[in-house]
Amino acid sequence: MKVAAEGAGSRQGGLWARRMLAIAAVFLLGLTASACNFDLGGEAKYPVPRQKGQNQPQYEEDPGVFGEGGIFGPDLPEDSTGGGIGVNNLLWRASLDTVSFMPLVSADPFGGVIITDWYTPPSAPDERFKVNIYILGRALRADGIRASVFRQQMQGAGWVDAPVALNTATDLENAILTRARQMRLSGSQ
Repeated sequence: MKVAAEGAGSRQGGLWARRMLAIAAVFLLGLTASACNFDLGGEAKYPVPRQKGQNQPQYEEDPGVFGEGGIFGPDLPEDSTGGGIGVNNLLWRASLDTVSFMPLVSADPFGGVIITDWYTPPSAPDERFKVNIYILGRALRADGIRASVFRQQMQGAGWVDAPVALNTATDLENAILTRARQMRLSGSQ
């Protein structure tokens, strides 16, 4: 009698194991199918809360992975951005115009950073200057730009950092803002 009971228990254990194996297989099959990202048709639309008096639901389009307007952002007024750059178009162009006499190391229109290489003025061969310009946003505002000016002097066989006049960076920022204002008034966008 004891042997018959053990045989029945092992059959139930085997049946339970087969059921668990079948459940696991169905789960894995479902997980695999969901990872395939089947296109079942339809459109990606999202419901918008109804306004008073509306009988039909309203939907908006999918903004996409990069948000409204795609990778280059939404359409903005012409004087704020242009050409797919991430900062104010006028400040960007005015900055490049203002430092056009200096060699550029880097110009990043998406981040709004312009870095020049060292420039030695012909009138002072024993000193050189470097400028970093940061455009801080899309608006044409006085606080939308920052400049850093670095100066070195020749001492012996090498260059040594030297102080820059306190108003030099502010004067450069004002020159860029003046140029941006001129560009806006002339309509060259």
